[in-house]
Amino acid sequence: MKFIAIVPARYGSKRFPGKPLAVINGKIMVQRVFEQASNVFDMVYVATEDQRIYDAVLGFGGKVVMTSKKHRSGTDRCAEAVQTISNQTGESFEIVVNIQGDEPFIQVEQLQEIKKCFRSKSVQIATLIKPINNQEDVFNPNKPKVVINRKNEAVYFSRSPIPYLQGVREARWVTGHQYFKHIGLYAYRTDVLQELTRLKPSILEMAESLEQLRWIENGYKIRVAFTEHESISVDTPKDLEKIRQIGLI
Repeated sequence: MKFIAIVPARYGSKRFPGKPLAVINGKIMVQRVFEQASNVFDMVYVATEDQRIYDAVLGFGGKVVMTSKKHRSGTDRCAEAVQTISNQTGESFEIVVNIQGDEPFIQVEQLQEIKKCFRSKSVQIATLIKPINNQEDVFNPNKPKVVINRKNEAVYFSRSPIPYLQGVREARWVTGHQYFKHIGLYAYRTDVLQELTRLKPSILEMAESLEQLRWIENGYKIRVAFTEHESISVDTPKDLEKIRQIGLI
C-alpha cells in the first residue's frame, strides 16, 4: 500500500491567525508536524491556501502544495491536495493520512497505529480514540466522545457524554463506564476521500458540528485504533502559553 501524509495548514484561523507559523522552540509549528510525519511516511506534503506558509515550508526543505481558500475542512483540503500531487508527480496513493497542522506534539506511535488499520482491506476510514480517565473530559463539549462497536468501528460521535448512565450520579460516570475521547487524526482510502467531499452536510453533523457524523449518516465505516497519548492541539495563543507553562516547550 502506498501512503501519503498531508498536513492541512490554513493561515486564516479566526482564533489564531498565522497559527502554522507560530514558533515553538526555534521551529515553526507546521515544521514540527511535518517532521513527525516524515518519521513514519515516505511521502509528506503540507497543503495550504497561503503564500506565506507555502514559502515557509519550502524554506525548511519540506514539500508543499497550494490549495483553494474556499475549503471548509481539512478533509476537503486533503482531497484537493492529493489530486494535485498525483497530477504533478504521476504517482497514485492508496491511503491519505490527514494530520492536522496544529498538532505539533503528534506522536510517531499514533501515526503508526492509524497506519496499521489498513492492513484490513475492508477499512474505508480510520481514526484514533483514547480512554477517558477524568471527569472533566467526560463533560467537556470541546472533547468529542465516541461510542464503538465490537468490531472497533465508530457508532456515533458526540460532544455530550455518551452513553448516558441511567441511575448513576454524574460524579461517578467516569468510573462507571469506559468513555472514549476522539483524537482528530484521520486516514482514508483515496477513492473514499473523494467520495466524502461530494457529500452534503447532514442533519447530525450540523447538530453536533462534527463532520465525521456526515460520513456515518451516509453509511461509511470508521475503524478506530487506540492510543494512550494525549492530543495536544494549539487552537489559540493561550493554548501555546499553557503548553509553555506545563513545560512541553
